[in-house]
Amino acid sequence: MKYVGMHSLIQRNNRLSALLLLGFPAIILGAVWLFMAIINYLSNSNGYDRRGYSQNFLDADEVNSNFMGVVPWVLAGVAVWFVIAYFSNTSMIRHATRAMPLARRDNPRVYNIVENLTMACGMPMPEVNIIDDPQLNAFASGIDEKTYTVTVTTGLLERLNDDELAGVIGHELTHIRNHDTRLLITSIVFVGIISTVMALLVRMMWNMFLFGGGSSNRNSKDGKNNGLGIIAVMFIGLVCAAIAYLFTLLTRFAISRKREFMADAGGAELCGNPLALASALRKISGDPGLADVGRDDIAQMYIVHPQALSGGGGVMNMFSSLFSTHPDTRERIRLLEQY
Repeated sequence: MKYVGMHSLIQRNNRLSALLLLGFPAIILGAVWLFMAIINYLSNSNGYDRRGYSQNFLDADEVNSNFMGVVPWVLAGVAVWFVIAYFSNTSMIRHATRAMPLARRDNPRVYNIVENLTMACGMPMPEVNIIDDPQLNAFASGIDEKTYTVTVTTGLLERLNDDELAGVIGHELTHIRNHDTRLLITSIVFVGIISTVMALLVRMMWNMFLFGGGSSNRNSKDGKNNGLGIIAVMFIGLVCAAIAYLFTLLTRFAISRKREFMADAGGAELCGNPLALASALRKISGDPGLADVGRDDIAQMYIVHPQALSGGGGVMNMFSSLFSTHPDTRERIRLLEQY
């Protein structure tokens, strides 16, 4: 295993980030058009047939005209939401993990290791954060040189020797060098937006069932319209859920498990001791920390994600691994030991 093609990997991650930036608004706009089309179809009727069924039709010209009118507002809303979330991610992650900045005087050992490794690879010194957690884990975050951060737990510092700690920090610095962190933050923001919209839709549907379904006579025209409205919202909610789920899968595939293998290789090359990194991964996988954070989006950045701890064979384990953001830790260790 050899760490090659870093420039190609950086270009690949930049392309994926651009695709995510373009693809997400397209998905949102597609959902908006579908919403307007369903409402239009349910609102337009040529009366009833001989069996009493409404003869609805879709006025595509009207839908497209109304859609073009809301496109600028949708794009502006998504852009504002994205910019705010994107540039506030550092404080969000720090707040969620309760991380604190670490200065040289607080822990010269870890600070010097980070500094020496950054000098060796010619990259700027990132901020170093620490989390008070007796278990072991670490992650890198940030979108530019001002926000790049390497975060470690107190347990990691206490239970790893210097060579093992250098391997872990080299792994996280490689994520920064490869622009993995920027790609991860982009996906986290997008999935967060979709999740929030889904939550609002579910709440609206629930409120309609509680307060809108039984307020009028079911045999009246208003009752029929209310029923159609509820069905339309339910359908749109299901469509949005399917779109969100698909987008989540695409995001997980875009941020492929290969990035962890590449970061392992880069970290091993940077610290000069692949066996030390393998030993560190073995220790971390035996007692991974940061479980109390309770945020799977942030857990995507951990050096060891609990989902990646293989529980043996079986169909369920194989199925789970397909949607995991991390490869099997045992496979990562095996490759490092063959370095």
